[in-house]
Amino acid sequence: MMAKIVKGSNFRGVVNYILDKNKGTQVVAHEDLFMENKETIAMSFNVQSQMNNKVAKPVGHIALSFSKENEPHLTNRVMAGIALEYMEKMGIRNTQFLIARHFDKEHPHVHIAFNRIDNNGRTISDRNERIRSTRICRELTLKYGLYMADGKENVKRNRLKEPDRTKYELYDILKTETGRCGNWNVLVANLNRQGVEVRFKHKGQTNEVQGVVFAMNGYRFNGSKVDRRFSYSGIDALLQRNRMDERTRLMPRSSETAVPITQSAPTHPEFFSGSLGLLNGNASSYNIADVEANQELAEILRRKRKAKRKRGMRF
Repeated sequence: MMAKIVKGSNFRGVVNYILDKNKGTQVVAHEDLFMENKETIAMSFNVQSQMNNKVAKPVGHIALSFSKENEPHLTNRVMAGIALEYMEKMGIRNTQFLIARHFDKEHPHVHIAFNRIDNNGRTISDRNERIRSTRICRELTLKYGLYMADGKENVKRNRLKEPDRTKYELYDILKTETGRCGNWNVLVANLNRQGVEVRFKHKGQTNEVQGVVFAMNGYRFNGSKVDRRFSYSGIDALLQRNRMDERTRLMPRSSETAVPITQSAPTHPEFFSGSLGLLNGNASSYNIADVEANQELAEILRRKRKAKRKRGMRF
C-alpha cells in the first residue's frame, strides 16, 4: 500500500478528476457533501473552505494504491475501510471528504478528496505528513496482510544454493496456499501434501501459539524468516481475510457499496504543476453563483451535520 499526497486550491478540478466516468469511478464513502452531482459536491467543499480564507490551498487529495496481488480481496467495502482508517491515523477527521475507486489502471487504487478546513474552521495539520503517511501505510499493510513487494519474485531461483533454494521454494508454496485457504487445518494439510511440515511454537507450557516453523528438504525456517507476512500472526490474518472474502462473495451483489453519481456536462479542469494532474492553483477559475447560494447551501450542510451526529457516518 502506498500513498501520494497533493494539495491545491481548486475543488472543482479534483472533483471532476475523481468522478471522471472514463475511469470507471465508484464512490465508496463520503461525508457532509451535497451529492447531487459534481457541481454541488465542489460547491459544498468551497462553502466550508471559506470559513478560513487564510489557507491558500484548502484542497487535500490522496491517492492510495495497492498491489495487483491483492485485487481479489479488495472489495469496495474493504478499500473504504482501509482508506477511512488511514485518514483517522493521519488526523484527517471532522471534515468533508469524498472517497472513490478508479478502474483505469491494473493495480487497485482509491482517491481521497478532503477539505483541509474542518467543520469548525480549523486547518488540518500537514506537519510531517509524508513521513507519517509512510509509517501508517506500512502499519496498515502489515495489519491487513497486504502484499509487500520485496523483490523475491525477481530472484533467479536456478542460481540459488541451499538453504536459500528451499527457502524460496517454500515462499512460493506459502504464497499460493495462504491466498486460498480459510483456516489452519486446511493450510497444514495442503502444505503436508507438498512436503512441508508445520510446527507451532507455544508460550511456555500453555496452549497459546506465538510462532510457526516450517520444515522442508531437511531445513527449518521460522515463518517470519521466509517472509514477514508469514509469521504466525501474519498468516492468521490472511486466513481470516480469506474467510471474510468468501462470506462476502456469498452475499447478494446489492451489498456492494457503490454510490451512483449523476454526471454533469464535461468541463475543462486546469492542472496543478508537478502533482497528479488534478489541482489548480488559480482561485479565480471557479466561483459560486452568488452569496445567497452560499448561504443556502451552508445552511443545508449544517442541518445535515446535525442529523449525521445522530445516525453516524454513511458509506
